[in-house]
Amino acid sequence: MASVCKEVLCRNAVPEDVEPLYQMISGYAERGIMLPRSREVLRRQLDTFIVAEVDGEVVGCGSLCKLGADLVEVRSLGISEGYKGMGIGSKLVNGLIEEAKRQNIPKIMALTYEVSFFIKNGFEVVNKEIFPEKVWTDCVHCSKQHACDEIAVLKKLN
Repeated sequence: MASVCKEVLCRNAVPEDVEPLYQMISGYAERGIMLPRSREVLRRQLDTFIVAEVDGEVVGCGSLCKLGADLVEVRSLGISEGYKGMGIGSKLVNGLIEEAKRQNIPKIMALTYEVSFFIKNGFEVVNKEIFPEKVWTDCVHCSKQHACDEIAVLKKLN
C-alpha cells in the first residue's frame, strides 16, 4: 500500500508506458467503466496521455481528446488500486486542464461515473446531448450507445 508521503510525479507518457497504460485501462474496461484501448491505439495516441508515477511505477493515467476547436475530453482517467484517495486523480486532471489551456481550448468535458470527483475539481453536470462532437466521434461505436448511464461534466477554462 502506498503512503501519502510518497512523491507523485505527473509527466507526459513515453513509449515505455504503453504496457502499464494498457494493463490499467484494460482493468477498468473489464469492469465496464472505461472504453478499452489496444496497445496499438495507445502507441498512436501516446502524445495525448499523461501518467502519474510513484517510485518509478505508473500508478495513474489520463488523456485529452480534441473534439473540436473549443472542446477537449478527459479520457482514460484511472488510478491503480492502492493509490486511490491520495489526490493523484486531481493532479492528473489539473495537468490535463493545463494542457487544454496551453492549447487555448476553452472547454473541457468528461463522461463519468465519478461525478463527485469532477465536481470537486471544478466541473459541473451538464446534459450530454450538448456534445454532438462526442456522440459522433465515440458514442456511435459504444455498446452502451442507446442506454448510456454515464454523466456528462464540463469545466469552462479562463
